[in-house]
Amino acid sequence: MDEPNNVQTIVQQAIDEYMRQDSARREPAYKAELQEEKRRREQMEKRINELVEENRRSRAQAEEAQRAATIRTELQKLGVTKVDLAYKVVQDGIVRSADGRLVARGESGDQPVSEFLTEFVHSNPEFLPARIPGGTGMTSAHKAPSQGGSPGVDLDKISASMSKEELERVRQEILRVASQSLRGA
Repeated sequence: MDEPNNVQTIVQQAIDEYMRQDSARREPAYKAELQEEKRRREQMEKRINELVEENRRSRAQAEEAQRAATIRTELQKLGVTKVDLAYKVVQDGIVRSADGRLVARGESGDQPVSEFLTEFVHSNPEFLPARIPGGTGMTSAHKAPSQGGSPGVDLDKISASMSKEELERVRQEILRVASQSLRGA
């Protein structure tokens, strides 16, 4: 009885040895295949992340373009002639709210863009078409005073966050330039 057990043990050992050798022979191929799969997966993840970032940037650009177009259109509806200049002044104060609407952030809190721009245009009539007082009865007393020594205004520095004094200085400079243009026309 010892012999069948012994034969069975020998066969089992032979099979085990064969399996170990077969595994050792195949293992490098498995490892190489796993490494290749890992490399492909990492490349795909990197490409997906790039596409997601590109999509995010595209959406942000589209939202910004839509925001600018909405502001400019509203300014045109209000009769503003220098739309680009007025846009530069108000653009920083108009943002998207959490629910996606455009709102103006001001001292009195958030308000609708159309309301904000209407108030802005009413308080800054120099952005509206010039009213040309005319006729033969116009005297020099009706002309805007010349401020020969006043410094120019840097358009890039005009913003809604300027102090009231700075805004008033900008208004005066715009009025001065507009009145000079009218005299020269």
